[in-house]
Amino acid sequence: MSAASVERPYGERPLIAEANLLMDRLPGYRVEIIGGQLLVSPPPDGPHAVALTDLMLPFMTAGLHGPGSKVVQGIGLWLPVGTEDYAIPDLSLVDADYEDHYIENNCYDPVCFRLVLEVTSGNWRTDLKTKVAAYAEAKVPVYVIVDRKHERLHVLTDPVDGDYAGHRFHSPGAQVTLPDSIGAKVTLDVAEILAAGRPKPARDDD
Repeated sequence: MSAASVERPYGERPLIAEANLLMDRLPGYRVEIIGGQLLVSPPPDGPHAVALTDLMLPFMTAGLHGPGSKVVQGIGLWLPVGTEDYAIPDLSLVDADYEDHYIENNCYDPVCFRLVLEVTSGNWRTDLKTKVAAYAEAKVPVYVIVDRKHERLHVLTDPVDGDYAGHRFHSPGAQVTLPDSIGAKVTLDVAEILAAGRPKPARDDD
């Protein structure tokens, strides 16, 4: 069931008001509210952005950015647990009618999300722990994590009771086909994705 869209004055939404103030003050930063806590993430590095672009290509090649679904970056997902909670996945696959599922504060009902994907940065624990529970509670069917910290790709499926019953991780060399529930066959090359997202070693100028 889709959550009802309810517009409320920001005076009655103190965390959202604070989140929006932070976004105004910190352009390029991502501000989310998960578990009643404000999470502020700095702008991603270049390899993060490249990996994200590379990840979009197999979804688009499979025809998932078309009349039935859309591949989108940085779209807000309203979380059903807290009264002001929302997350902003790096990449989402949503039904084409997602705009009919608008909730508030540029966020949409999780019912229209087929898949969410995160590419880890310095706050990798959030993607690997906090967001696992959040997306499972929202019943997002598939959660993919490009884990740059540990050099592997996670595919989580079957959300149940605030966790995912299916959780598989894949190392470089694997070809990972995502669940059919997303609407088309999409296969990801783990080595290519991790290579795209790997920052170059810092140069020693001494």
